[in-house]
Amino acid sequence: MGTIAEYDNYDGLGLAQLVENKEVTPSELLETAIARADKVNPEINAITQRFDDLAKKAIDKGLPSGPFAGVPFLLKDLHLLLKGTITTSGCRLFTDNIGDHNSTLVDRYLKAGFVIFGKTNTPEFGLTVTTEPQLFGPTRNPWSTEHSPGGSSGGAAAAVAAGIVPIAHASDGGGSVRLPASACGLFGLKPSRGRIPAGPDRGEGWHGCSINNVVSRSVRDTAAVLDATAGPEAGEPYSAPHKEGTFLTALTQAPGPLRIAISTQSPIGTNVHDDCIQAVQQAAKLCEDLGHTIEEAMPPLDGAALSQALGTIIGVDVASRLDQVAADRGRDISDDEVELVTWRMAQNGREASGVDLLRATQCMHQASHQMARFFEAYDLVLEPTFGQPPVPLGTINTMDQDTGKYISTLLEASPFTSRYNLTGLPSMSVPLSWNADGLPIGVMFTGQFGDDARLLQLARQLEDARPWFNRRPSL
Repeated sequence: MGTIAEYDNYDGLGLAQLVENKEVTPSELLETAIARADKVNPEINAITQRFDDLAKKAIDKGLPSGPFAGVPFLLKDLHLLLKGTITTSGCRLFTDNIGDHNSTLVDRYLKAGFVIFGKTNTPEFGLTVTTEPQLFGPTRNPWSTEHSPGGSSGGAAAAVAAGIVPIAHASDGGGSVRLPASACGLFGLKPSRGRIPAGPDRGEGWHGCSINNVVSRSVRDTAAVLDATAGPEAGEPYSAPHKEGTFLTALTQAPGPLRIAISTQSPIGTNVHDDCIQAVQQAAKLCEDLGHTIEEAMPPLDGAALSQALGTIIGVDVASRLDQVAADRGRDISDDEVELVTWRMAQNGREASGVDLLRATQCMHQASHQMARFFEAYDLVLEPTFGQPPVPLGTINTMDQDTGKYISTLLEASPFTSRYNLTGLPSMSVPLSWNADGLPIGVMFTGQFGDDARLLQLARQLEDARPWFNRRPSL
């Protein structure tokens, strides 16, 4: 048994096909992923927990004959439980939080045949757009180790970009699939609200803003994972519209001529970097060449009101989590047990009233109706994913004493993505551009609620027209 020299040449489905053809074994794939992690993880700090023996036992026991049978896989260390392993959510309060069962989504990953051998780094509670938790330290971008891979799925994106695994679990509550995908030159889809189950321990994340999926190197991998994991669980508060056929099969069809609105203007009035504007303009030209219609139009949303609504929702969630920990252990949480931003968000959450939370929810729902009317004239909207190229590590500091500075820096970097978490719309980052410094610059397409398949069809069309699979960081 050894490693696979051609490992990088295949996406997840390609590796699974090798296993099915008996050209390689799951053990060989796992040993290759382990060897790659041993080699590059000390430099990028993408993986914070390893359970190689657990993965080897799963292989020895026999894997399900799913679409990804034998493919090495990593879970983001946030919320999801894998029985017998720790889920810290990037926080010192949860370093002994050992799961006694699997989350529903984890069961679906295992049924698909994935071999889970570790967990990836995330900022504390997934609260920010870089991945630099006090607990585990910063994750570094494989394209430039002085820069952030984005967040909050920064560990997942760094691991995929560095070639440890071809695909990894990620989640998105304000951009946390799309932002790291953009910063690391990967494909990342945030599905429609209700597409992926959150149970059995949670009915929803951040009032329905947060949803799980993956970051990947190929569109077809993401489509196949969606097929394996989508669908309601009994008791779920939301359910996305049923999809006839499979997402993978949908990729065999062109999306048809699309009406695409384009906007590079920040919805909250912040500056947008020229690299990000140029990436959108180049993507728009490519879409026109593919037969789509491009028209400048900005979604009619109140960006400031939505930012405030999301802040209220997240603050209440953080306060609730910390209060539950305090109740469970019988003593209050002190401010030195969590990061400064976490503490202040919890304080804001406790100060919010029930009326404030209801108003935030109503703001979400109003925005959803506004976007539904917007999509009567357009099929998709094209915008930057990030407002800036990948930022240097330390730029967005969750221990910054100056709260105003922290918030302004955060919003300058990421003004676009969170609107589509609040409205529940499917949204994806596509890796079509790299700037003069060699850093990836993703562009974001967002579609109508439930129309995940059309986004994937366009992504596949763009992937064929301007392939990115073989663009790799020198790391």
